[in-house]
Amino acid sequence: MILGIDTSLGTSVAVVELDGVVRSERTSANPLGHAEVIGDLLVETLADATLGPVGGEGAESAVEISHVAAGMGPGPFTGLRVGIAAARTFALGRDVPVLPVVSHDAAALSVYLADPFVDVPRFAIVTDARRREFAYTLYDGLDDDGLPVRLTEPALTPRDGIDDILERHGATRCDTASISAAMIALVAARAHTARREAGPSEPLYLRAPDVTLSAGPKKVGT
Repeated sequence: MILGIDTSLGTSVAVVELDGVVRSERTSANPLGHAEVIGDLLVETLADATLGPVGGEGAESAVEISHVAAGMGPGPFTGLRVGIAAARTFALGRDVPVLPVVSHDAAALSVYLADPFVDVPRFAIVTDARRREFAYTLYDGLDDDGLPVRLTEPALTPRDGIDDILERHGATRCDTASISAAMIALVAARAHTARREAGPSEPLYLRAPDVTLSAGPKKVGT
């Protein structure tokens, strides 16, 4: 099973089987206070997972975590590092590997899975980066491994510049206020099955602490 953790927006924790079945998920929508809630969410999510798949009525069973999937952003420095530190610490304690995932990829996968029979046009996952900026990533379909195809890497743009970017790429806009840890784990599971990396080893911080980026579109750095 994969333990998924993401703190790029709110705080989300989930346990997902390697075949994609969701065992449990707990979320706090508060964009702040990640450190205050992450511990309780981990305890509650792992306890819920012993009861079997969500919606099932199976008997209690052991939860064997084989991997930890960490949402790597884009996200703010303070919040994002809480989730990544929690993922790395849990993995170290259990002696299991960490699978990094681009958080926008998880949001994109949820769009594609919302109705698998619909041909989804090119779109951008857009998240609030604060300081009058958006973070965005453009997507166009799923590849043969069932993973979202990124047309651009996560980047920042002034809020009044996002429409021009979408028009230039012929993409629709998908504003996203939360990232599901279950989708983080599912992206990681699909990438692991395909024996490929799903995300970078270093966090995609929107900006360093107390540093303001310039006004033009920029690639999100570490």
